[in-house]
Amino acid sequence: MLKYALTTALATGALLALASGASAADKKYTFALVPKNTNNPFFDQALAGCKKAEKELNGKIECLYIGPGEHGGGDEEAQIVADLITKKVDGIGVSPSNAAAIAAALQGAKAANIPILTWDSDLLDQDKALRTAYIGTHNYDIGVNLAKLAMQIKPKGGNICIQSGGAAAANHNERMQGIRDTLAGKKSAESPGERLAGANGWTEVAGCPLYTNDDFAVANQQMEDILNKYPDLDAFIPTGGFPQFLPDAYAKTAEKVKDKIASGKLALVVADTLPVQIDLMKKGLSAGQVGQRPFEMGYKVMYSLLDMKEGKPAPKDPTYTGLDVCTPKTADTCVGGGS
Repeated sequence: MLKYALTTALATGALLALASGASAADKKYTFALVPKNTNNPFFDQALAGCKKAEKELNGKIECLYIGPGEHGGGDEEAQIVADLITKKVDGIGVSPSNAAAIAAALQGAKAANIPILTWDSDLLDQDKALRTAYIGTHNYDIGVNLAKLAMQIKPKGGNICIQSGGAAAANHNERMQGIRDTLAGKKSAESPGERLAGANGWTEVAGCPLYTNDDFAVANQQMEDILNKYPDLDAFIPTGGFPQFLPDAYAKTAEKVKDKIASGKLALVVADTLPVQIDLMKKGLSAGQVGQRPFEMGYKVMYSLLDMKEGKPAPKDPTYTGLDVCTPKTADTCVGGGS
């Protein structure tokens, strides 16, 4: 509760400061970068990219990094976005935690002449007219590549558990669809795809998929519980780095199945390739990682919003920032892009 209060106070302070300076004739553009939560090393990378753009542009923009302290259900993030529109920031880049809630919050942006970009996660198809473009990962392809790694390890299939973020997060649903479609060998109609029930030898175990809501402690407890419940589980695939973002807790559980990972009995492959995750893979605690480029997302959002304010062409929709597919053999060279 204290952390929430502090986060809210900081957010309010930032918005009040923004409002007090809005009338200055020579004010620079203030562009908000809104993550799903600020307690996440993935989004720290996006902040670093945002700040690099701010520094390079030498006074033309301010990168206002503002978001919930914790993931939650998306209501706090939606309220922050609504407040940013009320205060008339010059542009907003948002990673929707709850796509429907953010769409509702964005209803007044067009009338206020505030350009909107999404990054990391997008709006639902019916709401995409509310933003100009999406900048980030081709989320379906993350799932495809995670599944390909699992298939290399377990070519005959097996029992699998997928661990996701929020059930309302469009990006994680798209990743899950990519995993399921690739393993099943057929395209499903919509995300999160059709539950695996024997297609190509793959079956999702009871109790899965798991939903973490980006709570890393919960993610690790879920991982420990599912591996204990199913000691012969063939594949465990988180669609984000949730358990690995608490590396000590993750290592404690993964060490117990290290021999299974090494022998190929367990295909433990995880999304994201932050340095701490690559270190875990090098220690034999995962069999592969499929990473995004959050630094590039934050960087591109700032430059794209400036282009739009200056009457230059908007970014291509979608603008994909690339993927890195890593295995223990390629760990030292697999990560590209970024800072």
